[in-house]
Amino acid sequence: MQTAEFVELLAVPQAQAKNPLFDIIVEDKINIQNYCNALIAKILELKQSHFPAFIDYQFNLVKNPEVWICKLEKLLANNEAFFSSKTAMSRYNKLYILIEKKRTELQSSRVKEPVAKTPKRLINAESEERYFSFSEVKKHIATLTNYPDKILYLNEEICEYKQSEVYFINNKLLDYKKQCKALLKQIQNEKILKCQLEKEQAEEKNKIALEKKPTLKIRLNGPINILTDAYKQMMYEVKPNGKPYIEYKIKEIAKFICDNYLDENGNELSMLTIQTYLSPTRTDKNPNNDWKIKL
Repeated sequence: MQTAEFVELLAVPQAQAKNPLFDIIVEDKINIQNYCNALIAKILELKQSHFPAFIDYQFNLVKNPEVWICKLEKLLANNEAFFSSKTAMSRYNKLYILIEKKRTELQSSRVKEPVAKTPKRLINAESEERYFSFSEVKKHIATLTNYPDKILYLNEEICEYKQSEVYFINNKLLDYKKQCKALLKQIQNEKILKCQLEKEQAEEKNKIALEKKPTLKIRLNGPINILTDAYKQMMYEVKPNGKPYIEYKIKEIAKFICDNYLDENGNELSMLTIQTYLSPTRTDKNPNNDWKIKL
């Protein structure tokens, strides 16, 4: 079974069917493959006299009947082998006639008559049913407020242009289908970039909130060099496995101490002073043995 890329997969389990005769029944996971299998099965089991009512029923369910019927036509074409018998071929032909009839009805209900505001020079192409103007497409896209509507509209225009028998093409303008596809890609890229930007803005907002969050700083009740000497011991003397117990640069340890401690008066510590105290050559800055923390 070859599939067609249906946009709307309106199927239900048998127990939830409101109209078991015309509902598309899928008991397993509803995906493209299972939907297409069930749709072909429904077509093969229905009486031909039920085909018009079946298509009308599906039209009332889907949001975009024209897209759905285009995909139905594609599904039939992809699986022509299923209709090789004489009886099945009759079904196949009957469905195609109904599809063309429905498409004509849909197009006649939304025929886009040329108006004075759209000069001939801005019309890309014309068919028997309507004309195609990319200039109008851009204006209509500008009136839509969300990306799904824009993407769906452009897909419908591309599909309709493919299905139309165009008798006039304005060679001074770019190909209508290519322009619609280019605009579709641009809108899809804009959507991706907008999502990325929103994500980055949210992350930046969280980062700023965390930076503004007050950090607990420990206040020392005595000389600073008692603390810095304890770090010096762990940086240069204590080596449980051959490496210093704390293996960081003086500048990094000094910043950590300044970020997390206050002096005995509750004041911020000086980065330069702490770096001096941590230097292994500045033994004059070490506390007396009576005050020294022994590790």
